[in-house]
Amino acid sequence: MVFQDPYASLHPRHQIGRTIAEPLRIHGMPNAETRTRELLNLIGLDENFAFRYPHELSGGQRQRVAIARALALSPKLLLLDEPTSALDVSIQAEILNLLNSLREKLGLTFFIVSHNLAVISYMCDRLMIMRQAKHVETLTRTQLRNGELVIPYSREFLAASQA
Repeated sequence: MVFQDPYASLHPRHQIGRTIAEPLRIHGMPNAETRTRELLNLIGLDENFAFRYPHELSGGQRQRVAIARALALSPKLLLLDEPTSALDVSIQAEILNLLNSLREKLGLTFFIVSHNLAVISYMCDRLMIMRQAKHVETLTRTQLRNGELVIPYSREFLAASQA
């Protein structure tokens, strides 16, 4: 899982390398240091970032670290909770492009929780609109972009997001 606020999800007293390697160590996997270096390179950060603390990183760098930690055990599915909401617009684009690149390279599936329909439209083939934890409507990216929503709540949601 990649959390909404990367700073809150990283231990402030642990170096980045330790944070990324933690899932590997918990699961008794060998070569945690080597895998940590690989993951740092994969997310576009230099290996020396392993020796930095979260407060020494920008928001985008912290989110990259959170992504690396989520990838440590080579999952096929990533749960992304508002993965760019805490970032400024230019950094949001970098993170979204990184995620798309990783999805292609690693064959990942994303489950994204977001209120940002622009992000959903860019990242997702399909989306589910929910209200009070219940399914309202499922759409394709094309249906979303064309405004082809059937349920009144879905149309209200789309209109509110464009305001």
